[in-house]
Parts: sequence; structure tokens; C-alpha cells
Amino acid sequence: MGTVKSENTDQQDTLPRILRVAGPLIEMEYATGTAMHDLVWLGDARLTGEVVAISSGVVTVQAYEYTGGLAPGDLARPQGRPLSARLGPGLLSGIFDGLLRPLSLSGDWLLPGASGTGGPTVGERTWPFTPRGRTGETVPAGGLLGEVGTAGPVRVRVLVPPGAGGVLEWLAEEGEYPQDAVVAVVGGTEVRITGTWPIRTARPTRGRVGAPDALRTGQRAVDLLFPVARGGTVAVPGGFGTGKTMLLQQIAKWCDADVIVYVGCGERGNEMADVIDEFSRLADPRTGGRLADRTVTIANTSNMPMMAREASVHMGATVAEYFRDMGYDVVLIADSTSRWAEALREFASRTGALPAEEGYPADLASQIAAFYERSGAVTTLGGGRGSVTVIGAVSPPGGDLTEPVTAHTERFVRCLWSLDRDLAYARHYPAVSWAGSFSRDAAEVGARHAATGDPQWTQRRARIAGLLAEADRLADLVDLIGITALPAQERISVLAGRLVREGVLQQSALSERDTYCGAEKGVALVEAILAVVDRCRELVASGVPAVTVEELDFGPLLRAREEVGPHDAVGVAALRDTMLARLAEVRVGEVRVSEAGVSHA
Repeated sequence: MGTVKSENTDQQDTLPRILRVAGPLIEMEYATGTAMHDLVWLGDARLTGEVVAISSGVVTVQAYEYTGGLAPGDLARPQGRPLSARLGPGLLSGIFDGLLRPLSLSGDWLLPGASGTGGPTVGERTWPFTPRGRTGETVPAGGLLGEVGTAGPVRVRVLVPPGAGGVLEWLAEEGEYPQDAVVAVVGGTEVRITGTWPIRTARPTRGRVGAPDALRTGQRAVDLLFPVARGGTVAVPGGFGTGKTMLLQQIAKWCDADVIVYVGCGERGNEMADVIDEFSRLADPRTGGRLADRTVTIANTSNMPMMAREASVHMGATVAEYFRDMGYDVVLIADSTSRWAEALREFASRTGALPAEEGYPADLASQIAAFYERSGAVTTLGGGRGSVTVIGAVSPPGGDLTEPVTAHTERFVRCLWSLDRDLAYARHYPAVSWAGSFSRDAAEVGARHAATGDPQWTQRRARIAGLLAEADRLADLVDLIGITALPAQERISVLAGRLVREGVLQQSALSERDTYCGAEKGVALVEAILAVVDRCRELVASGVPAVTVEELDFGPLLRAREEVGPHDAVGVAALRDTMLARLAEVRVGEVRVSEAGVSHA
């Protein structure tokens, strides 16, 4: 918000006054020039609010802070500008509230009206600036002017702002500068290290690009069955205890994005504390430094003001677009969008808007669509390529996946990673349901794999999906009549489903060797399971009783995921060969299997 200037009595007499206070809903007198989404300071504490409706001389404002003590007759101060995010190098490794105010401003808690709308304000800290350009040349919007060093591997690029451009009239020399320092003048426009951008306005680009690469998450269930392309959208619905937060944390830790923007929207404070603590201690597998050095954390927990959740997801999207415009691949994680929707519902009920399904506002679908539309792989104004991949958790009450937030979200996302309660209760993590999830990016990702030297990717995925579907189909029959009543080949199908689930899809976040899985190890595990399943089918077809195959010890193969390193495809292949050698010893007519392996009848 900047420095608060003193006001004389005459100035105060011209300011509008508050007419009504109902929680976060504020009504005030209309002031000339007030427009939708303008920023308003409320009362003597200058609480942050935003204009959401104007009617018959009355302006409706939603307050983003606790309004206790605010009363009719108090002054309101329209700022004549939209609610904006302050964007600069201080964002990286920072922890902010829903209005992008550093949480270190006043200890553990922010006081109402605390300094700053959207901004990494770090006292008199200076930043090392390196110029990239020559005076006299023409620089377009989005053109590179210089770079600012940070504590981590991401160098913040100072770009010509959208809507500007022209002759580079002056460029600062290399050196240390405060964050608000002017470092260039382009076409008469001053360019500072730190800029601002309205949070509800998407930053412009030249256009979207097609056929982007897949986002590698290091989680086999996702990368193999339900991949997401860079710039894609994902919804992760699941009831309480299904592992949403753990899965999102794993993706934040291990995905191959350049920058992570993690928005904790209405989640429990202890979960956010765990995320922040772990990120601060975790070594970045890509750089060897701290993972936090390329992460922006927006923590708007359940005990913070309700309506700040509504702003936090747009703040997160704006920060993600800021780094995307520098040519980086960004992952924006919102946990959880259901809490955001609850804030929309509460405010709509206070305004007297007609409720739609389950009390949510009628524009819920368009609000969700607008948020996910800010994703995409694009050509930036400067001609580079960047992307924002949006991953949003959904927390349906009671695990009901037909409730409005989940149902509307499914319409607008490219991928759905639905978490299954039965899998979670069976301690199968990540509990991604292969029957209830989908990926509309799979064909595109498969084509990219084929173009980059892995033409079998689509075939492997189809075979794994087929084995899981067949095993699920037979599971109901097994429950009814028992597995011994099934034909031999169908009994092998049930076995194949178990091998795929336990040997490929299960993954332990607590195992040093299994918490992340490289592409080569993932391919080796899938090919090992498929080779063993094929050999089992050949044995049964040759007359070996199905029970003989079922009683074999497949433990070494199933433990391969935890016994070899995250990139050790050779180790997996060795265990596969050992298992195939055991199967080669099985002969027609054998009916006994010892604990150590196979013994001849």
C-alpha cells in the first residue's frame, strides 16, 4: 500500500463513508471515479478491500481482513487502481499471505492493515543487477533489459512491461540496487526492478504453442497413466485422508518445473507449517541447493480472513505468469480450490445473491473456468517460451465427487487425478484411481515420446491400463465364486493386476529410493512386469497349473522399486532377469513351490 500520508480535515470531508458492515461485506458511499475491482482502504486501520459492485450510489466492497471494530460512519479511501501484486526478486523463497504480504512483517501473525498490497518488501535490501542490452536499440514489450541474481538458481529477468516498448534511452550499470530503483528508461517509460500487475488481469502473450513436452512429476502413477503436458491443467479430487496434500507436496518437490508457486488456500495451519518447514530443509534434486530458493509460498490458512482466500488464487496465478514471461516453466499448486469456492459462497450469501446448487453462486462455473484458463504453454512477448501448469486440489465434502465444485472443475481441466478412498485405506499410495481418472493430454504426450526416441510409450500405457481394467472386472467375480473357479488365463490376469499395482503404481514418499522415479527406471519397471506377465501366460498355456505360477515368490520383482535407485534401470533389469530365470525352471506338472523358489515335483 505504500506510505500512509497524513490527511487534513478538508480532505477527510471529501472522502466517502461506510454505510454498512456485515463481516467481510462493506457498503460505502459512491465516490466519483470509483470503478469495479478498485482497491479501497477501510477505516482508520486502512483495511484492504476491493470493489465488487456499484449500484444506486452505493458501492459494495469485499474486505480481505478482519473487520472487527469497523463501523458505519468510518472513512473509506478509494485508491483509484485495481488490487495488484507487487512482483520482484523478493518473491522467491518468500512466504506470503493471501494478499502477497510477507508473513515475516509482524512475527507469526499479520495485524489488520499491515503494510503492503502484494509485495516482497525486505527493508533496504539491495539486489545485484546485470544489464543485458545497449542504449539506442529498440526493445519491444517483453524484451530483456537485465537480470537480477537471487539466492537460488533462478535469475529474475527485468523485462520491458507489457504495453511499453521503444528506444532504450538509458540502462543502469552493473551493480547493487534497491528493489524500487529505476534500472532502465524505454520509450519514455521508467522500468524498475520491482513492478506491479492487477491480479484479475491475465498477463499478455504472443500466443499459445502446441505440442508441449510432458511435465515430469517423478510419480509413476501420474507419469505413466495420466500425464499432464506443460501448460496443462489438473484437478486432484479426494476425500479426507486420501493423500491429496502429500501428492501435491511430492509433485512440488520432484517435478521438473523451474519455479513452484504453492498456494495453501484455506488449509489447516499445521499442514502449511509442515510444507514450509520441509521445503526449507529439502535439497533441490535439480540444483543441489534449497528447494525453497525456487519456490513462492502463499499461505492463507483456515484461521486467516475468509475472503483473502478469494484473492490468494489470483495472486498465485499472477506470480506464476510473472515467471512464465521470463521464459520459465512454472507449476502453480492450489490446495484447495474447494476452500476458495466456500469463500465465494459465503460472500454471495451476504450480498443476497440467489443461490445456485448447494448454495454456491450462480457464476461458480465461470469463476473456476477463469482460474484454470490462466494456464498454458505460450510464446512470451519477448519471443521466448514459458508455461504455467495449474494443479488444483478439490476437497468434496464427504468424498462426494458429484458436488458442484468437483463437477464444474472436471469440465475445465485436461487431467483428473481422482484419489480413491479404498486405495488409501489399503495403504496404496499415491491413491490415484485408474478407473476414475483421465488424461486428455495422453495422446499428445505419447506423440512427443515417440518423437524423442520412445515409440513404445503409448503401447506400454495401453497394456498397463488394460491389465488393470481386466483385473478390476475379475475382482467382482473372485469375490462371488473364488479365484479357483476362474479359468487359468483369467487367474493370471488377476495376478497381473496385483503385480502392476504393487510393483509399479505404489510409491513410497518416505523411501529415499522410491520417493522419486526417473523416466528410465519407470520404463524398466513397466517392461519387467510386462515380461513376467507374458512368461506366466506362456507357462499356463503350456499346461502348468495356474496355482503353481500364483505361488511363486514375486517379492524380488515387487521390491525392485525400493531396492534400486531412482534412475537405476540396470538394477531393475537384473531383477527382471532373475525372475524370468525362476520362471524358466517351472515345468509342466509341477504343483509345489518352496519358500526359496521353485522345487520340482
